[in-house]
Amino acid sequence: MPVNHPRSTVGVDVGGTFTDIVVADSAGFRVLKVPTTAEPDRAVLKGLRDLGEKARHASLISHATTLATNALLTRSGLAKTALVTNEGFRDILEIGRQRRPEVYNLDTGRPHPLVERKDRFVLRCRIGADGTEQIPPGLEDSAALAGKVVRGGFEAVAVCFLNSYVNGAHESAVREALAKGGFDGHVSLSNEVDPEYREYERMSTTVVNAVLSPLMTGYLKALEASLRRSGIMAPVYVMNSDGGSSTVSFASSRPVTVIESGPAAGVVASKELAHVLSLDRVLTFDMGGTTAKAGTVIDGEPDVIGEFEAAGRTHSGRSIRGSGYPVRGQFIDLAEVSAGGGTLAWVDDAGDLRVGPRSAGSLPGPACYGRGGTEPTVTDANVLLGRLNPESLLGGTMPIRKDLALRSMKGISRMLGLDMSATARGIVRLVNNSMARALSVVTVERGRDPRDFVMVAFGGAGPVHACDLAEDLGVKDVVIPAHAGLFSAYGLLVGELMRAFTSPVMETKPDLRHRFREIESAAAEEMRAEGFRGYSFRRYFEARYRGQSHELVLPFRSDLTLRREFDSRHRELYGYSLPDDVEVVSIRLRAAVKRRKHRIASPGAPSLHGGSSTRTAWIGGKSGSVSVFRRESLTSGDRGVGPCILEEYDSTLVVNPSWKWVAEPYGTRLTR
Repeated sequence: MPVNHPRSTVGVDVGGTFTDIVVADSAGFRVLKVPTTAEPDRAVLKGLRDLGEKARHASLISHATTLATNALLTRSGLAKTALVTNEGFRDILEIGRQRRPEVYNLDTGRPHPLVERKDRFVLRCRIGADGTEQIPPGLEDSAALAGKVVRGGFEAVAVCFLNSYVNGAHESAVREALAKGGFDGHVSLSNEVDPEYREYERMSTTVVNAVLSPLMTGYLKALEASLRRSGIMAPVYVMNSDGGSSTVSFASSRPVTVIESGPAAGVVASKELAHVLSLDRVLTFDMGGTTAKAGTVIDGEPDVIGEFEAAGRTHSGRSIRGSGYPVRGQFIDLAEVSAGGGTLAWVDDAGDLRVGPRSAGSLPGPACYGRGGTEPTVTDANVLLGRLNPESLLGGTMPIRKDLALRSMKGISRMLGLDMSATARGIVRLVNNSMARALSVVTVERGRDPRDFVMVAFGGAGPVHACDLAEDLGVKDVVIPAHAGLFSAYGLLVGELMRAFTSPVMETKPDLRHRFREIESAAAEEMRAEGFRGYSFRRYFEARYRGQSHELVLPFRSDLTLRREFDSRHRELYGYSLPDDVEVVSIRLRAAVKRRKHRIASPGAPSLHGGSSTRTAWIGGKSGSVSVFRRESLTSGDRGVGPCILEEYDSTLVVNPSWKWVAEPYGTRLTR
């Protein structure tokens, strides 16, 4: 490699509308947004080629993708999968839990099983709750099973036996039998994918993993091959749903870990910014092209949950239990609504204006993009109201067609009996209401006062709506990071390379120090095999009062302090503690590799516009002439008051009246 090319790292976030790329080295940042294509790797390669030598000579590429989520949502690209379980337990996948997504709707139904009943096979075998073998699997039965799988043309097999989280020998035996029988597809064992008790959740997680494995393996292998053909030899890592990153081989075999990789990256970036600015309570607001997400970072750590319903529905930012496929693991907790720049506006049968949940996506996209879209979107409304540049975006490289935005708005304006400006204002107000509810879910509904938080707003559309939402919630301090439209891609550069390990316990007085030494030894072996060096371990335990049905996860410090710390956390969350025995359900280990962190810096992308101008815009409920500044032309310390607009390459900041702004090295800070 030529010595005049400093080693860089690359973050690539493939979203529903745009693919965002950030390249960072000791000299600074380069950023690029390109439209997401039907084959996502093509957009990635185009962006990397356009960024030139820095991307070509990168030392590492960190990647986030919505491929797994979209496949489950659309049920397209999923592998033909067989399920193997114990005799008598063939229907666990459909029986599930007593959860109705709509309690008072007699016609409601749960999502269709990912594995048809005819594709579920059983073996007469049994492992006891204590891990002892009670009934061994018959060799002839196992061989016959392998023959059925091969003849059935299955691409993947999920294996889930009762109590296999304690003893996975029977599941391993099935994998061996499948290999001997000639099956060369993907095999997911529940004791490897989700080694925890509760058979339904373990089975669902294993099945989701199996149906996604061929798709993710094919995509990631194709991406790596394309990069190599283009002369880009950097190793590729994939962002996990918990904010860490893993190797391509691990992500291919455990696609359940990357289902929420894109949204997680934005929270990781916010966590790093909170550290730099010494902020202890941060409310994250991420608005992209298709969705808006809200989360929190408190005392340097985001909220994390242990179960997620993939492809499930949401209502006002809340996940509707029973509407998706349960997946267990570690997920950064986010409230999400279908509210992005490409969200479509429409009129219902009652003649009322609605916004969402459908989106124009990348193709055809908002009408003003000129790619064939004809229905009005939130972006079209913002263009008509002057909140977005009516001529071009992306530093002048992306033409905007205001005439097409006007044409798209005519139909619903006529149906509503309003002029087009009033219709556009209604669209903005409705989408703001939807996003404000999501922000309330992660604050007010969890006993937190949003007025105690600093809002970090990002995504291509986030800064456009940040002041409106802050006013709704009473937030008085807002931070718009540099490169806000690519902030999630920046998060890919600062997340740790990480692997998570779990081991069941199910005891009231375990020797956890000994248990952790055992799991650390196994983890160290796996980390070395994957080429990781210089990692550190973080210990956690999952516990409950004996008889409870759900657990709390806490950092592990010592066996002596475990009881006191559990009681304290229980009182903090629920207002009381009990004298009952504390049962440790499982232990968790996170192996993390520190990475060099590039500090986010003020925008440096070239602009084809001047330093400042004026235009008519609707801001803070009023229309009038406002100043428009190019963010790239401002220097640290420059300040002003709203109403005004700050435009940069990847996002637009709309500053409402009564708000003060100041340009800082890390972005722009707003106060009122």
